[in-house]
Amino acid sequence: MKAKHFINFHKGSTFIFVLGLMLAYQNFTLGPWVYLALHGTYGFLWLLKDRLYPDKQWEQEIPWQLGLVGFGMVSLYWVAPFILISSRIEPALPLVAIAIALNILGIFLHYVSDAQKYYTLKYKTGLITEGLFARCRNTNYLGELLTYLSFAMLAMHWLPFVILGGFIAGVFVPNMLKKDRSLSRYPEFEVYKLNSGLLFPKIFASDRQATEESVEA
Repeated sequence: MKAKHFINFHKGSTFIFVLGLMLAYQNFTLGPWVYLALHGTYGFLWLLKDRLYPDKQWEQEIPWQLGLVGFGMVSLYWVAPFILISSRIEPALPLVAIAIALNILGIFLHYVSDAQKYYTLKYKTGLITEGLFARCRNTNYLGELLTYLSFAMLAMHWLPFVILGGFIAGVFVPNMLKKDRSLSRYPEFEVYKLNSGLLFPKIFASDRQATEESVEA
């Protein structure tokens, strides 16, 4: 089976899982409804993205045992809605507003940058150094971080933040560094690296880029 089958099943079943928690605990307050809308929509958008512009890394064939392990790992993200719903936490309205704002920004950065990468590489190989990748080399990971940060905030508990930190340290960072090593085969990568952040955007261009731009002008 392909790796994406296990990931897609998790993403697509998140809406059902969260709704099931709401029914099981008879908790239909604002927090659970907001969480259901945000995380459920995120999952459906993931499935839509997989149909329109799939990610190559999820197309590889893997043993079903490894797929189950992966499913179990990403299911740790379900800890946040479980805590929120089972404990009947009522997040403050300002917190809800901030979480929604972060979620919208994260969804935009994640799915739009993935679309830019997919359609750019479909017609032209090489470095992508413009658009959402002009100042950040991993805009999609930044978007995913903000999205899951919004989910953790709604739970108002330390554990979802620890889980997110574990994924950042154990998955996000190694994948970003692996990508940097792969991109280093391009001669222009060093200049691009100087003027873009690994995860967060670098606002100002380096002196090296500024000098090169003045020479070109």
